[in-house]
Amino acid sequence: MNLNTLLSTGRCVLAGCAFAVAGLAPAQAAEDPAKYPSKAIRFIVPFPPGGGNDTIARLVGQQMATSLGQQVPIDNRPGAAGALGAQLAAGSPADGYTIFLAGVGSHGLNPNLTKKPLYDPVKDFDAISLIASAPLLVVVHPSLPVKSVRELVALAKARPGVVNYASNGTGGSSHMAVELFDMMAGTRMTHIPYKGLGPALTELMAGEVQVMFSSAVAMLPQVKAGRLRAIAMTGSKRSAAIPDIPTVAEAGLKGYETGSWYGVVAPAGTPKHAIDKLSAEIIRITKSPQVTNKLVDEAVIPVGSTPAEFSAYIKSEIARWGKVIKQAKIQPN
Repeated sequence: MNLNTLLSTGRCVLAGCAFAVAGLAPAQAAEDPAKYPSKAIRFIVPFPPGGGNDTIARLVGQQMATSLGQQVPIDNRPGAAGALGAQLAAGSPADGYTIFLAGVGSHGLNPNLTKKPLYDPVKDFDAISLIASAPLLVVVHPSLPVKSVRELVALAKARPGVVNYASNGTGGSSHMAVELFDMMAGTRMTHIPYKGLGPALTELMAGEVQVMFSSAVAMLPQVKAGRLRAIAMTGSKRSAAIPDIPTVAEAGLKGYETGSWYGVVAPAGTPKHAIDKLSAEIIRITKSPQVTNKLVDEAVIPVGSTPAEFSAYIKSEIARWGKVIKQAKIQPN
């Protein structure tokens, strides 16, 4: 056999092998929907361990692992206000074994605050279910002569730019909640951003800043200790955990509603049977007394939604915050 014949035969053999492997690939990739899930499901959380997002993910992940019979390990990937974790999730295999904890930052604010987003919150993901929403607590330093939303609005109007407020970072839910408040109330408070909730809370309690809209979980202990004064919640209704605190809307600013939210999405193209099963599990989990009680105790409101409902909600959040950011004249980075 001469060299040309040998090379020709080799090419044929390799081509045949490649064809055979390619032919096997679909069979290997296909999974019997009835057997899903057959291995661990990675749950990407775009924030460090220990925070509210991580706590929600671990609570739901543990319940999913028990009912599905497979591990649901939490993969914390913090950075860029959730964008780095979202980018990682968007580029992961769409096989039903990677899910992502979406929130107002990654799927509402970031797309409007970035000129060149690392991902598309709609096109790059399939919605699974909205787990819960968490209104923010409006607190003031005791030295500020304000005991209600009406009094805060009156003071901020009388002293434009003088009243200042803390946030845990520019572009986050805490910052944007006040931008929405200013826009609707016709006030102008001065933003003082910090690198995280810890430093912001420390400065607020020291009286270096006067107002903050933030997590009730973090603020309530300081309110109970008398270091801060709570005047309102930012949700649509009062929290069962702190029923004496009115909403911003009922306290004087009708139509105002905002806060954080937590939902689960998967890379676009994830099989429908996986989406449907995961959605059904999350709805069941959020409706269970064990989880509901834990969430309510932390001033978090259980939701549980279908993929279609959550998809529509994400689109509405992008549109809503886009309008706020434009009217507040916040320039995308």
